[in-house]
Amino acid sequence: MKKISLVLAMGLALAACKDDKKVEVNKEESKAAEQTVAQKNLELTDLNQKAAYSIGQNFSKQMTSNFGSLKEYGIEIDTALVVQGIKDGFEGKGQFDEKQLAANMQEFQANLQTKMKAQQDKLAAEAKVKAEEAKAAGDAYRAEYAKKDGVKTTESGLMYKVVTKGNGGAKPKVEDTVQVHYKGTFIDGEEFDSSYSRNQPTTFPLGGVIKGWTEGLQLMEVGDKFEFVIPADIAYGEHGSSRIPGNSTLVFEVELLNINPKAEEQM
Repeated sequence: MKKISLVLAMGLALAACKDDKKVEVNKEESKAAEQTVAQKNLELTDLNQKAAYSIGQNFSKQMTSNFGSLKEYGIEIDTALVVQGIKDGFEGKGQFDEKQLAANMQEFQANLQTKMKAQQDKLAAEAKVKAEEAKAAGDAYRAEYAKKDGVKTTESGLMYKVVTKGNGGAKPKVEDTVQVHYKGTFIDGEEFDSSYSRNQPTTFPLGGVIKGWTEGLQLMEVGDKFEFVIPADIAYGEHGSSRIPGNSTLVFEVELLNINPKAEEQM
């Protein structure tokens, strides 16, 4: 969205320029300057030459990115026409007057907004279908998981079983900071996150994570390893997150290493 607004802002800014702000360019001097640059094979040594070329290069870099983002909405920008428009504008022979420039950009913006809304509606519909499928799959998975030996279910719907018991000790409270090793997977076994893979335990305030973790870790003692099956309503909910689709039931293997670890233990 930010990229789109940038290219629109650039276009509207160009369209809003008034006649009294146009730069008068001596055509002969401009032509001579072009020949000089060509003769030097772009060996730009003068500060102003470097600045001028840099402005053009930087503009093209930004616009290439912006124009690329428009392709998502089926809009192709002819960069040759962009270059021609800039050239004609500097030479004072643009095809459109100020009124028509503004009208062109307004029409373009309205068309883009229509396409963006259509794309957003399409993505929202697709996400809704996936979320409904994920809910049904999660419900079925949890129903089967509940039948396994050693599985317990809390009032919130959190399901857990003990994988390994530690040597006993304190249990964390919601206001504590904990240090854990963990692996998170979807119900099909696909891993989406793991401190084991990073070979680095994770430390966080227990009250600052998803509800399923906050509740589940308070059931553990230091040294315990539990498996949690967490329904969406105490995980990432109906809408999910950047990596988690909406209504996803998640499976975590969590090992509680420490409660309120010292600074050096967190590194």
